[in-house]
Amino acid sequence: MRLAGLKGSILVIIFMLFQQAAIAQSDNIGLKFFGLSIHPQGDENAKLMPRRLDEKGVLVINLGGMLSYEKFFYKDAFSVKAVQGLYSDCAARLGGFSHIGLRGKIFKSGKHSLYGGIGPTLVYRRNWHDLPGYQDPAYFDGKPYATWQYKFLWYGGEFEYAYRLTERFSFASTFIPGYPKLISFSFGIKYMTKPNNNK
Repeated sequence: MRLAGLKGSILVIIFMLFQQAAIAQSDNIGLKFFGLSIHPQGDENAKLMPRRLDEKGVLVINLGGMLSYEKFFYKDAFSVKAVQGLYSDCAARLGGFSHIGLRGKIFKSGKHSLYGGIGPTLVYRRNWHDLPGYQDPAYFDGKPYATWQYKFLWYGGEFEYAYRLTERFSFASTFIPGYPKLISFSFGIKYMTKPNNNK
């Protein structure tokens, strides 16, 4: 499927979920900020990354954010979550992702909780092929002359730790374990649109 069609389909699904959130006024809406990207084995294009913290590009600062809506369908144990992210990628170019997936509770103790999730994710970025010295790792799809590079993953996932600050607000941090290519961290807040006695 072409990038435009696939991206459009995912965005329609995400829009429908956000529309449902506005009507139902339940569950939670999250806003997180990027963030730190980790390339565990370094990156062949490290020299193209202006915000890298080391020569091999193991640690790179990314600037951006992501908006999410989470709908619980069984108590506080299982939910569907939609996420839209936009950020400045490792080469300081526009990038983003669209994700929808199932999530489940791993543990909850007092104000602390940890959830894990998995589902289809579309990752995209402005094409790097015109950057001098770019080495194509053959990870992203998209022609060298196209505007965008992209990657569709059926199994994109996350772990989210949350600490409840008030009845409606929680501090939340997301860990995306894309080993061995990319691991990323983000942090922000979640707002519960309606208190739920099961949560």
